[in-house]
Amino acid sequence: MTAGRRLRDIIAREGLAHAMAAHNPLSARLAERAGFHAIWASGFELSAAYGVPDASLLSMTQHLDMTRAIAERVALPVVADIDTGYGNAINVMHVVAAYGRAGVGAVVMEDKLFPKDTSLLAGGRQELVRLEEFQGKVAAACAARPDPDLVVIARTEALIAGAGLDEALARAHAYVAAGADLILVHSKQKTPAEVMDFAARWDGSRPIALVPTAYPELTEAAMKATGKIGLVIYGNHAIRAAVTAMQEVFAQIRRDGGIAQADRRIVSVEDIFELQDVPAMKAAEKTFLR
Repeated sequence: MTAGRRLRDIIAREGLAHAMAAHNPLSARLAERAGFHAIWASGFELSAAYGVPDASLLSMTQHLDMTRAIAERVALPVVADIDTGYGNAINVMHVVAAYGRAGVGAVVMEDKLFPKDTSLLAGGRQELVRLEEFQGKVAAACAARPDPDLVVIARTEALIAGAGLDEALARAHAYVAAGADLILVHSKQKTPAEVMDFAARWDGSRPIALVPTAYPELTEAAMKATGKIGLVIYGNHAIRAAVTAMQEVFAQIRRDGGIAQADRRIVSVEDIFELQDVPAMKAAEKTFLR
């Protein structure tokens, strides 16, 4: 069964699928072990891991290579963040075909101009492309997917751009008409009222996807109760958790002038060996090294 088929089945079976962000295979494996349904191959997280802004600075190759590495190391379907599609509709065809061959279950593409600013950046450039242009990009993505079950998620940034609920709904309907399988609607409001209003007015022709970074009090139970939200993406918690932990441990080592106290707070080297599948490697050595 392909990754796209697995993701579709999870949404159909569970009503709401939950995806955790990852920026490398290790963070993806930890998310898998924690019980998430899918992995979000996050452009924001990978940009942060490279130490650069999430502003279309990473190349497609950089993101694709890491996404492929993640897909190879987890059994969960991977949802790939392809930003604005790296160009026009023709670029999108090339990009979606490449990500499909890399084994992802879904791609998410947003309707902003290239180069884009990350959505929640105060004072960021949040400029939308023409509705008709993005319809063409969505249709191109659907035409180019090597697996017909690969899920094409169209992300409208109309609320982020301040264009209002009516514009967000109009764009969402247009993107569904172009072939989108899900509609991701994003908001920078500090409460979920705006996205829940969108859900209430949505016709339900396709499931909605949400990224509740700005309004963390919205629960999965509340999302599922709408009957219209099929996917929730926790878009940046892996990198934020990693930064929090590293800051705390690094600071303690400097305070103590050594690692004795910090060492008690972190996982063992053996735990890392296990995450790397070292025991399986050693077992294979006994079988095959001659």
